[in-house]
Amino acid sequence: MNILRILTTFAAAVAIPLSVSAQRSAPSIYSPYLQKLYSSTDSISKLDNSHKPIIGVSVSNTMKGTCTRSIELAGGIPLILPETQDPTLLNNTLDLLDGLMMSGGEDIAPSYYGEEKDPKCGKVNDARDSYELMLLKKAIDRNIPVLGVCRGLQIINVALGGSLYQDLPSQKPSDIKHSQLENSLVPAHSVSLIPDTEVYRIFGENTLGVNSRHHQGIKKLAPGLKITAWSTDSIPEAVEAYPIKSIMAVQWHPEINAAAGDKNALKFFTAFVERAATYKKAKEIHSRIISIDTHTDAPLWWSRGGYSLGLRKDNMVNIQKMQEGALDAQFLAAFISQKERDDASLQKAVEKCQQLVSSVYEEVAKYSDYAGVAVTEADAWNLKSQGKRAFFIGIENGYGIGKDIKNIKRFYDQGVNYITLCHSSDNDICHSSTKTEDENLGLTPFGKKVVKEMNRVGMLIDMSHASVGSFWDVIKLSKKPIFCSHSGAKAVFDHNRNLDDDQLRALAANGGVIQVCIFASYMSPDRTKTDINDVVAHIDHCVKVAGIDHVGIGSDFDGGGGVLGCAGDNDMIQITVKLLEKGYSEEDIAKIWGGNFFRVLNANRK
Repeated sequence: MNILRILTTFAAAVAIPLSVSAQRSAPSIYSPYLQKLYSSTDSISKLDNSHKPIIGVSVSNTMKGTCTRSIELAGGIPLILPETQDPTLLNNTLDLLDGLMMSGGEDIAPSYYGEEKDPKCGKVNDARDSYELMLLKKAIDRNIPVLGVCRGLQIINVALGGSLYQDLPSQKPSDIKHSQLENSLVPAHSVSLIPDTEVYRIFGENTLGVNSRHHQGIKKLAPGLKITAWSTDSIPEAVEAYPIKSIMAVQWHPEINAAAGDKNALKFFTAFVERAATYKKAKEIHSRIISIDTHTDAPLWWSRGGYSLGLRKDNMVNIQKMQEGALDAQFLAAFISQKERDDASLQKAVEKCQQLVSSVYEEVAKYSDYAGVAVTEADAWNLKSQGKRAFFIGIENGYGIGKDIKNIKRFYDQGVNYITLCHSSDNDICHSSTKTEDENLGLTPFGKKVVKEMNRVGMLIDMSHASVGSFWDVIKLSKKPIFCSHSGAKAVFDHNRNLDDDQLRALAANGGVIQVCIFASYMSPDRTKTDINDVVAHIDHCVKVAGIDHVGIGSDFDGGGGVLGCAGDNDMIQITVKLLEKGYSEEDIAKIWGGNFFRVLNANRK
């Protein structure tokens, strides 16, 4: 028996396909139908779907065809999701996704929005409800783009804290038949689209004829959502969360029309898949770069009980949120509030500073499987290669070194990389931007010695919080690049914590970097309405004035930072998405997220 016959016999026995060359010369072991199927599969010239975003679809069996087809036609890869309540499996599933579609199906159990079940409420599926609510929570935490249709809109509203009419015909009667019995390809009624919303931009029409296959609807709108379309009987027909979150949903079923070839309905899915593609690109970029936030105040919370770097709490800074937001590294500040400047008070400040620096090592050590303390750029890359997060240490307020200049080297030897010269009051080093009688007052004689010593030992000088005079004094005196760990652009919003254009240009000439903060009061006049787009506007302005090599990000999370759309580590990927939408390249984004800062850090440590 020759070798080909042996291989053919073995393959037939264990049902393993032969190589192409063997199949050509050996009798086929497949039926004609199987041969035809395999032939069509093998005829694909190249695998060209790697650029397409993967869209997870949570769907009932009856709607799989139209939902998956609408995603395919829009340029995405649909993936039917398994129904599970296992948090680990949910996380692993979400790791694969670039977008999430929630489709139609059963009614939602009223208990999830705090009501008893009405007799006219339809069939509910408790297992699907709990699974989808968990899925949505985790997807929204990660800022994965979400699209909802019909029940999808309703479950999104419930997931975010809203409520529903359990039965529209009895609880809000009208002439409109929301539960369409006729052909769903034919409009049942019209909806009015609200201008300056995503759904309006997608369809470009004031009114739209829609099908209608539901008997539940929004009663109380969830916080964070806004209504973008109404039916004539005042039922919300579409909602979104832009620009805060990438969420949009409609009460009708455009997937039925899109799958049937309706190009207008397909616009809805195309817009969604495009957003998913941008999110996918942002994730891919973060997998290749080092992203660092150069200022947070998380250590302030460790003594308050119940808070830890390893727990996903309401605090903005923790390892889980860093994972969700694709943030690799973060500075933890040993913040010392300004007190009296007598010898006893100064000694207490030094002791408190030491305690906070030590606490960083102690806290990070609790989670050594997931994180480590970093001092250099190489440390950060090494931790990233291990799948861990990196925590750097800075001191906020030079008050923490007292008046003993030797403390600069002592803290540097403990892994401290920068000192913010002052906070919101004058100290023995310099004058503050906040509480000083003259913004032109700058360094004290002791402060000049501090600057020289910081240059000597390699400690990075942080000019956030400092007066205009202090800034210019340091620019003139420092022999190494300086930075501002968490500041903004005065031309975008005139605040004493922000830098004017002359300062930005001088910082660039010095080789330094401004790390744009995410602190609402410094970003816009109305802190209650400040959102992520305001932050990006500051970044954009700083890039235009100082140049792409001199801008980074320093949030001030857990120290007052946070804006709508970027309120914690998990939202950091949103900044990358916004920068991509504005046309920034991967090279630009790599510089903003860490390249520029590490260049300055490395220049100081030489």
